[in-house]
Amino acid sequence: MSMTPPMSRNHRVRRMVSRDPEESHRTATPLELLFDLTLVVAFSQAGSQAAHLLELGHYGPAIGAFSFSVFAICWAWINYSWLASAFDNDDVFFRIATMVQMIGVLILALGLPQMFHSIDEGAHVDNSVVVAGYVIMRVAMIALWLRIARHDAEQRRNALTYALLMGIVQVGWITQIFLDPPLAVTAGVVVVLGLFELFIPIVAEMRGGRSPWHPHHIAERYGLLVIITLGEVVLGTILAVSAVIEVQGWSVEAVLVAFGGTALAFGLWWVYFMMPSAEVLARHRERGFVWGYGHLFVFGALAATGAGLHVAATVIDHTAHIGATAAIWTLVIPVAIFLVALFTLYSLLLREFDPFHLVLFVGAILALGASVAAVAAGATIGVGIVIAVCSPLIVIVGYETVGHRHQAAALERAMA
Repeated sequence: MSMTPPMSRNHRVRRMVSRDPEESHRTATPLELLFDLTLVVAFSQAGSQAAHLLELGHYGPAIGAFSFSVFAICWAWINYSWLASAFDNDDVFFRIATMVQMIGVLILALGLPQMFHSIDEGAHVDNSVVVAGYVIMRVAMIALWLRIARHDAEQRRNALTYALLMGIVQVGWITQIFLDPPLAVTAGVVVVLGLFELFIPIVAEMRGGRSPWHPHHIAERYGLLVIITLGEVVLGTILAVSAVIEVQGWSVEAVLVAFGGTALAFGLWWVYFMMPSAEVLARHRERGFVWGYGHLFVFGALAATGAGLHVAATVIDHTAHIGATAAIWTLVIPVAIFLVALFTLYSLLLREFDPFHLVLFVGAILALGASVAAVAAGATIGVGIVIAVCSPLIVIVGYETVGHRHQAAALERAMA
């Protein structure tokens, strides 16, 4: 396997070849962190647009538009991150290609309001700006793969497969803009094209050989995006607290919402980082597909949790068209999806099922149910959020008292 020379301060054009997948002290680069900042804008835009439709009670359009938005944002990020983990040489070409992708993310974010509005109208989908931003990101990726094919003989077949399949599906995305089919047809086309996108890495890696991604680096990158999506939960908390203060001034309810939202973000963070991703991926690289794809649900659920807190803010300031019970559902359902995704990912990563996890999972779901029941019985949104915090808390306490020993034994078996 050909390897890149040590990184230097010189960013002139150089060959883009495989990096050492066992390189020591490999961490996220400043460029990757800069790229991630654009996702903050995209997630915020998607969350606020979804919250607007949810507070109107337009659940179907909100879920459909939000799901498509999160897929487009996260899938482009995932593809970039895995390529960078394997081939990033930090030269001027790679830096400019990254900047182009950042521009694509921002264009996508700018097109989200009109796409959400058109889906809510129910006739046609106005996703031209969103798709334009997405295609810009993917064209930059194609350029990088073609460059890898030119410079790295061992990865040429793999890189050309990526470039060819990405090029084909981008033609599909562009075509559906100009055809402008009805909403139902567009939904079907989006599902087909989305599935095509998901199969590209599988086909390329199976046909052309595996990319030399770095397990610890890729685990860190995913963890950083989890933190970014948790930023939406913090933002939702600020909006909800501001709504309380505007209506009631500083009160017990404001304190409950502030504590509950912050504790919920902190609890979800704690629960996510219990998963020993880097250690297992370093030993079992073949499990990277399931682990990487499964995070689409993790990212989406966390971003949706932030949207749920946005909805809570509209109920508190009396601008929502739905009641408090419906609003708390928009919060607890994403948290439940996050827990389902995380427990499933954990089991698939370690290739075993721990019955103790079922106990923790049931307890966490019951806590979310108690949150809904309390609000339905007349409790405030703030009380409901605080009760929902018990969901990740149950998992944390279970892990720190008993579960960590189960994990140590499972890791020992996984590494054997």
